[in-house]
Amino acid sequence: MTDLHLSLSAARALLLHAQGLDRRPRRRAGRMDVLAAIRRMRALQIDTISVVARSPYLVLWSRLGPYEPRWLDELLENRALFEYWSHEACFLPIDDYPLYRHRMLDLGWAGWRYRAAFMAEHGDEAARLLQSVREGGPVRSSDFERDRPSGTWWDWTPQKRMLESLFTAGELMIARRENFQRIYDVRERVHPAWSDDRLPPRDEVQRTLALNAVRALGVAKAGWVADYFRMDRTSTRALPARLAAEGALVQARVEGWKEPVYIHPDHEPAARAAAEGGLRPVLTTLLSPFDPVVWDRARASELFGFDYRLECYTPGPRRVYGYYVLPILRRGALIGRMDAKAHRAQGAFEVRALYIEPGVRFSDAAAADVAAALLACARWHGTPEVRVTRADPGRAGEQLRAALETASAQRGA
Repeated sequence: MTDLHLSLSAARALLLHAQGLDRRPRRRAGRMDVLAAIRRMRALQIDTISVVARSPYLVLWSRLGPYEPRWLDELLENRALFEYWSHEACFLPIDDYPLYRHRMLDLGWAGWRYRAAFMAEHGDEAARLLQSVREGGPVRSSDFERDRPSGTWWDWTPQKRMLESLFTAGELMIARRENFQRIYDVRERVHPAWSDDRLPPRDEVQRTLALNAVRALGVAKAGWVADYFRMDRTSTRALPARLAAEGALVQARVEGWKEPVYIHPDHEPAARAAAEGGLRPVLTTLLSPFDPVVWDRARASELFGFDYRLECYTPGPRRVYGYYVLPILRRGALIGRMDAKAHRAQGAFEVRALYIEPGVRFSDAAAADVAAALLACARWHGTPEVRVTRADPGRAGEQLRAALETASAQRGA
């Protein structure tokens, strides 16, 4: 039994430290810092909604501060990253390609991502499409004329369905993105170094993925591990305890929790510092709805007491907080959320609604921290004018507006 015992706040601090969300880097980020941040998370989820910066770019900004979004695109094009299904569709370090190759070869998990019946029915057409890419070069789905809406698969054309299925099967990869649109090419051109002779055994893959998940999370209950890379929950749940018995993970306790947690040895020094009160997050920032800190809603509730649900896919009248709501992280706690929109043509960043969590004391110091993070995010978006439309409670809006005015005046002085 371990002697490592963490308070709940220490466990939060350790997770944020592992994710690179406890403090800003001391120097301005460069392109390789973007790659390092993705390697630290092991998966950067992709989403196309652009009410503010698209999620993968915002997740990186939360950690790095202002950086050039084109660096992410360049890392993909230069083969430092690849795209595949992980937690969901994700940018992944190219070194992790072997960990996902089994998924490409055995598609029983894929569901709608690979429609076996459709591909069987259109096998000859799919083979011709693949050969045309092999001979003619990269394509995008918009290269094919759109047919009449079918009401399924998001009204994709048959060619788009084939492209996506061939991508899921690993025959095609994403060579690059242009205006965030996928450019498909054959695997042998995108990742010519790969050979299936190098395919690792399945049990080794599962072991590595579990270790990577615990390392990325900093501290993890056994039940959290499978979700990170969408591993099989039944077989994965017992894996952390086995890894701890082997000495590959450290077992610890969190105050008030009945079951143990697991820590990667890389984070053991930080964990002991956290247990002694020496790991104190100082960063205030805005998070994407698809940030690893909050993408597991149950984990966010257990660890941060933050009940969060993405509502952009919920019909408008049923939304509680808004279309695209960003959690607010302040000094180790999730203190609120804001429904935000970047009006790029007007150069304005609108806080449509600000909500402070029940029980959180939103002091003037907290307002100043949030104002600084909000202004930084708005400037990075190219929308330096910040508007706060509504707040709950109303006094929080007054405090934030005053803090924004003070911060803007100091910046202009």
